Amino acid sequence: MIAYLKGTVHQKESELLIVDVSGIGYRVEISTQTFETLPDEKEEVKLLIYHHFTDSDQRLFGFSTRKEKNLFERLITVKGIGPKLGLTILSGMAAADLIEAIVTQNTSALSGISGIGKKTAQRMVLELKDKLFDESEPSIVSADGKTQDRKEESVSALLALGFKKNEATKLVRSIVSDNPKADVSTIVKRALSEMKR
Repeated sequence: MIAYLKGTVHQKESELLIVDVSGIGYRVEISTQTFETLPDEKEEVKLLIYHHFTDSDQRLFGFSTRKEKNLFERLITVKGIGPKLGLTILSGMAAADLIEAIVTQNTSALSGISGIGKKTAQRMVLELKDKLFDESEPSIVSADGKTQDRKEESVSALLALGFKKNEATKLVRSIVSDNPKADVSTIVKRALSEMKR
């Protein structure tokens, strides 16, 4: 199982990267989000890898950030979304917009992504709305992967969705004082609905 690759960029295209690691070229499929962060050819690159196995094939999917990889791993748990479609989804919408669309159950925004129909969009919302901020899973908002408490994780989630730090902190404090047992998902949903008033 390959966890990451560190080497030089041999060739790059919008959906594909070949990484030269000590004379061996690894073919890695990437999203446009990762493509935009890549260095030029012949320069050093490090990618986090999702190593996908089937009976007849092995494929490598690469990510420039832990957040994007964690979000990808959540997406492919949805019935009908495999790694290729997961990558297409990440290419079709910025991570913050994607998280917001799922949390606010905006299926019309999700079905605007190439390859996502109305039923798949509804399934994404149904299966992911409570999983996105599940504290038992790797974080989709904190890049360092460290465990955070609910308040910190909620503030990080709101920052990833475009909130200002003081605004996010204030909202989270207010929501937690009203509902001390609220989990991250509940806090983020409440914050988003309060901002839309």
